[in-house]
Amino acid sequence: MNTTPQNFRPRQFGPRPKKEAQHRINNYITAQTVRVVGENFEPKIVSLREALAIADQYELDLVEISPNANPPVCKVMDYQKYLYEQKKKAKEIKANSAKTVVKEIHMGPQTDDHDFNFKCVHAEKFLKDGYKVKVMVTFRGRAIIYKDQGELLLLRFAQSLEEFGKLDQMPTLLGKNMTIMISPKSTKK
Repeated sequence: MNTTPQNFRPRQFGPRPKKEAQHRINNYITAQTVRVVGENFEPKIVSLREALAIADQYELDLVEISPNANPPVCKVMDYQKYLYEQKKKAKEIKANSAKTVVKEIHMGPQTDDHDFNFKCVHAEKFLKDGYKVKVMVTFRGRAIIYKDQGELLLLRFAQSLEEFGKLDQMPTLLGKNMTIMISPKSTKK
């Protein structure tokens, strides 16, 4: 007795499909006539066969850089070196981009003064180190009836840190959490 459903298909295992190349190179170029550009010669319009011969003469690749032009523009270059430089530039841009880190501080609506001051000291250190600070008051159970207490606590927190950072947004209530964001003040040297 066969127990497999009619529409059952076993999973297909095999090689994953290859990523499509960013540019068409050498024999993958489909246009019949192309504009050939390069560093060692004048740009000119030639047939694809002649363009491939020029690239072969310089022992480089023919790369289609502008396929929508009429005729398509192809450049004679070392394609692997070009890809390496592109990857290197992208990595450098990523390394130089500013990364904003957000540190979180949690409190309850009835946090007493000692805990409040302790958390202020931590937030001050975070702001001095250049981090953004997200301060969150969490209302548990029926504590949601103390919304105004939580808002006052957050505003007091922002006021105690105003010489180190500025308030990005006023207290907002999302579900059972009321939050504010404080950004560090930029210190110009």
